Amino acid sequence: MAPNIATNTRVPLDELLDFVRPRHRALLITRRSDGSPQASPLTCGVDDSGRIVVSTYPERAKTRNAKRDERVSLVVLSDDWNGPWVQIDGTAEVIDAPDSVEPLVEYYRNIAGEHPDWDEYRQAMVKQGKSIIRVTPKRWGPVATGGFPARLVQED
Repeated sequence: MAPNIATNTRVPLDELLDFVRPRHRALLITRRSDGSPQASPLTCGVDDSGRIVVSTYPERAKTRNAKRDERVSLVVLSDDWNGPWVQIDGTAEVIDAPDSVEPLVEYYRNIAGEHPDWDEYRQAMVKQGKSIIRVTPKRWGPVATGGFPARLVQED
């Protein structure tokens, strides 16, 4: 079996969003008040305006940090651990309940499709006091895969 060669593919924004849409596993990196990084594993999606969106609660560290400092990064991973991934740097906007309800409906639709009872979903979001974080991509690294540097892979 031939070893895999690592890849780094630069993509424009539309291709980045196409890459992210089917991938919902990510790490959100925010900054603590002392400036050190804080990482949160989470589920993400892409909204209709091309922002990466995250459902959360106002008490969570990621939410408090993003409110204090809008500069965030996301590492979007493939379901397969060895699959491609990308780091996205951007600015975060936090929306709290009740203003978060319709953005949360869009988040759900874009990740999971239609809900069997939207009124029930909306009521649950208000009752839980859910927030949403919307990240506008500002820059991103290449879509990358792990593996060996090409110089180490010899063809037979």
